[in-house]
This record gives sequence, structure tokens and C-alpha cells, in this order.
Amino acid sequence: FGTNFVRELLKDTKPKNVDEIVKVSGLSHGTDVWLGNAQDLVLGRNFVSEPIPFSEVIGCRDDIMVYLMYKGLEPSDAFKIMEAVRKKDKQPSEEQIQLMRDHNVPEWYIKSCLKIQYMFPKAHATAYVIMALRIGWFKVHRPIYYYAAYFSCRACAFDVDVFSAGKNAIRNKINEINAKKEAKTVEKRELDLLDELAIALEMCLRGYSFKQVDINK
Repeated sequence: FGTNFVRELLKDTKPKNVDEIVKVSGLSHGTDVWLGNAQDLVLGRNFVSEPIPFSEVIGCRDDIMVYLMYKGLEPSDAFKIMEAVRKKDKQPSEEQIQLMRDHNVPEWYIKSCLKIQYMFPKAHATAYVIMALRIGWFKVHRPIYYYAAYFSCRACAFDVDVFSAGKNAIRNKINEINAKKEAKTVEKRELDLLDELAIALEMCLRGYSFKQVDINK
């Protein structure tokens, strides 16, 4: 999924703690987990009349097993249902669905399970979040290391003349590319540069700057 998808996901869910950020990571990597499923639950659309708290919807495959055990199912049954939900070519059987109903699992939860095509493991989602939190810490507390690493390793486009000319030149270039986008004359390399220009502008506004290339350094 792209940046816009994650931005909208965060806007809808408003995560309040690390556990909910991990859930966002799981939702953004699953198939038929958020769109047309958990999103409708959180926003109170489709098959529920009242919104379901974000903390209660399914985000990672492990959530299913833990929740079903909490509802009183045997660990082996909870595990088998989780496996049936998270695999694309399987679904919970009628017997498993009835078992959930016998243990007072809400109907919205069962329907959510039946919509899921693939689910991310919680350990994998957590690893992504830990990495993101580390990157975020550097961006806040050691910004120059963050920007140096980003533009050395991650930037997919670079305009040394514009970057080194400072914030006004960067703003002008952003406006120029956005105008081309509106006119539908923008090129792929300019679109790639647009995200990097935004980060370069952010860096300059935080008091840092680019130097022009120096052949002696």
C-alpha cells in the first residue's frame, strides 16, 4: 500500500498507543482486513449499527487466537480457526463458526473473519513498528543524522542545484512540479523528486542546509 493509504488509515483509526500502532501495521499489510472490513466496523458502516472501538477489531492473525481463547475456546480450536482465517485458500468451517457463536463471539467479529483473505503475523508487524519508532526518534532528537542517512540511502531522486540553493528555491521547484501535475505535463522523474523536495524543505526549515558538491571532499 502507498503513503496515502496509510495516511487515511491513521486518520480513521487515530492510534493512541504502541499496541494500536502495531495493529495499524498489521492492517496495512493484510488483504481484505481493513478496506471493506475493519474500516467499516470502526466507522460504523455496513453490517454494524454502532462503531466498534479500534482496539477491538482484528489487526494481526495472533489477535484472533488470543481473543478466541479469552472467549473460552480451547487453545487448539482457537489456533485452527486463526489458521483458517489467515490463509487465502481456507475459511472457518460451519462447525468452527458455530463454536464461536456458542462462546458468544459477536456476529460482527465472525463476519469480519470470513472477509479476511490474508493476515500479517504480529511479530512481523511489531518489527516494522520498532524500526519506525527508531527512525522517528532520530528524526526528532538527532535530525542531522536522519537527513544524512535518508538522502544517502533512501532518496530516489536528487537535484543538487535546487537543494543547495536553499528553502526558497526548493519551494519554487515544488510549485513548478505541482503546476505541471495540474496541467498533466509532469514527468516521472519530477514526481519522484517531489517527495524528496518536501523532505529537503523540511530539513532546511529545521535549520540545516545542503552544500554544493565539492570535488576536494
